[in-house]
Amino acid sequence: MPFAISIAQFNFIVGDLPGNAQKIIQAARDAHAAGARLLLTPELALCGYAAEDLFLRPAFLAACDAALAEVVQASAALEGLAIVVGHPCSLPDDPAGRCANVASVVRAGRVEQTYVKQELPNYRVFDERRYFTPGTGTCVFEVEGVRVGLLICEDAWFSGPARRAADAGAQLLVSINASPFHTGKSADREQIMRDRVTETGLPLVYAHLVGGQDEVVFEGRSFGLNADGFIAFRAPGFEEKLLSVQVESAQGAIELRADVAPVPSLEADLWSALVLGVRDYVGKNGFPGALLGLSGGIDSALVLAIAVDALGADKVRAVMMPSPYTADISWIDARDMAERLGVRYDEISIAPQFEAFKAALASEFAGLPEDATEENLQARIRGTLLMALSNKFGSVVLTTGNKSEMATGYCTLYGDMAGGFAVIKDVVKTQVFALARWRNANDPFGTGASPIPERIITRPPSAELRPDQKDQDSLPPYEVLDAIVARYMENDEPIEAIIDAGYDRADVERVTRLIKLNEYKRRQAPVGIRVTRRSFGKDWRYPITSRFRA
Repeated sequence: MPFAISIAQFNFIVGDLPGNAQKIIQAARDAHAAGARLLLTPELALCGYAAEDLFLRPAFLAACDAALAEVVQASAALEGLAIVVGHPCSLPDDPAGRCANVASVVRAGRVEQTYVKQELPNYRVFDERRYFTPGTGTCVFEVEGVRVGLLICEDAWFSGPARRAADAGAQLLVSINASPFHTGKSADREQIMRDRVTETGLPLVYAHLVGGQDEVVFEGRSFGLNADGFIAFRAPGFEEKLLSVQVESAQGAIELRADVAPVPSLEADLWSALVLGVRDYVGKNGFPGALLGLSGGIDSALVLAIAVDALGADKVRAVMMPSPYTADISWIDARDMAERLGVRYDEISIAPQFEAFKAALASEFAGLPEDATEENLQARIRGTLLMALSNKFGSVVLTTGNKSEMATGYCTLYGDMAGGFAVIKDVVKTQVFALARWRNANDPFGTGASPIPERIITRPPSAELRPDQKDQDSLPPYEVLDAIVARYMENDEPIEAIIDAGYDRADVERVTRLIKLNEYKRRQAPVGIRVTRRSFGKDWRYPITSRFRA
C-alpha cells in the first residue's frame, strides 16, 4: 500500500487562470514522475485566493471552467495520479447568483467527484457568504486502497465535516487551504487540526497556499498529523515547495512521514511575511521597483530594509527630503543606511517649497500662530515629490507609517500617508523596534548584516516637523499605547476592562477616542500587509460618521 502524496505549496496569482492551470499541470507531471499517487493543490488554487467580486462575474467563472478543463485533459496522460484541484464552480440555479467553493478530484481525464465547501467564514478578512453557497455532502475517494476524506479549509475548524467523512469510511483526512497569516496562526492551525485528529482517530494532511495577495499573506507551512496527534511533517514557511509525503501502513494504521521544518521565532515569521507581502505586491502588479522617503527615523529605516530584502537593492530607491527642522544626525544616518544597503539615494530639500507655500498663504494666515498646519504642509510636500517620482519612473511608493500611528491619526493625510503600499501599517511601534533589532542580528536573505544604524534605533522617535519635536510629546509611551491598541482594537476589550487591567483611565480614553476620530484618515490610506489577528482594513469596519461613545 505505501504511496506518496505531493503537496503543491505554491504561489498562485488571482485571475491568472492560464498561468495557474499550467502551474498545476506542471506540478502534476512532476509529482507523477516522482511516483506520487495524489497531488493536493491549495483552496481555490486555479483562480487564486481571494478573487473577491470577480466571483460574481459569469465571464470569470466561465474562464475558471475552461482552465479546469485544461487540467482535466492533462490528467489523462498521468496514469494512476489523482489531482485535487481547488476552484470556484458556477451554480446557475442559485437565486443569489452565487457560486460554490469546491475541490474536484481529477483523474484519468475526468472529474471523479466534486466536493463543495460547507463552512463559509464570514468574519475579519473573510466574505465567503457574499460569494459562495455552502455544500452539504461528503467526498471520500480512494488512492492505492486508502479511503481519503476531503475537506476545504474552514471545514476542518469544525467537528461536523471531518466526523461525517470518517463516518463515510475515510481512513485519511486531507484539507486544502488558503488561511491568511497572522502572528501565532500556525500554532493555532496545528492545534485545531489536532482536535480533528483526536475526534476522528484519523491522520490528517493540511495543504496550504503561500504568497501575498493585496493585504493578506499566506505562509504555506503545510503539515500533517498522525493519528496520535503528533506532527508527522511540516513544510518550510513562506516559500514554494512541491512537498512529498510518504503514506505507510503500520499494524493496520496509516502513518505519514516527511521532514519536519522547525518553527521560527515571532520576529523571523513577521519579517518573512512582510518581505513576501512586498515582493508579491510589487511583482504581481508589475511595478519595476519601489521608492520611499528615508527620514533617518526608525520606521522608514525598517521599511527600506524590508524592501531591499524583498526586491533587491537595484529595485529600491530612497529619497531624503530635509526640512528646516531636520537634524544633522538624520542626514548622516540616512546616508549611512543607504550606503550599507547599496540603494540609490537622493536628497531633495523641501525648504524652498515650504517657504513658497507659507508665502502663498501668508495673507490667509495673518495673525494666526503656527501649528499642525505648517507641520502637515511639510509632509504633503514630501508626498507630492514622492508621487511625482512614482509617476515619472513607475516605481510604487512605499509608505512608512506604523499601526500605532494609524490608530491614533499621528500621520498626515495626503502627506506621509500618500503612496501605493503601506508596508508596516499593521506593525505597532514597539514591534518596529523589535524587528529592527532582529534584522540587525540576522541576515535572512543575504542582503547585508546590520543594515540599520544603531543610532536610528536608540534615538527618541520624532517627526521633525517643528523644533525639538518628539513623538511622546503628543502620545502616551509606546509601550502603553500599543498595549491599549492591542486590547481595544485587536481583541475588542471594553474600555473599563482595559482600565481594570491597570492602565490609566486618561490614557485609555484618549487612545480610544483617537482611534474613533481618525477613521476618516484610515479609509483613505493605502492597502498594507496584515500580520496581526485584526488589522485596519477588511478586519475593521466602523462608520466614519457616528456619535456612539462607549
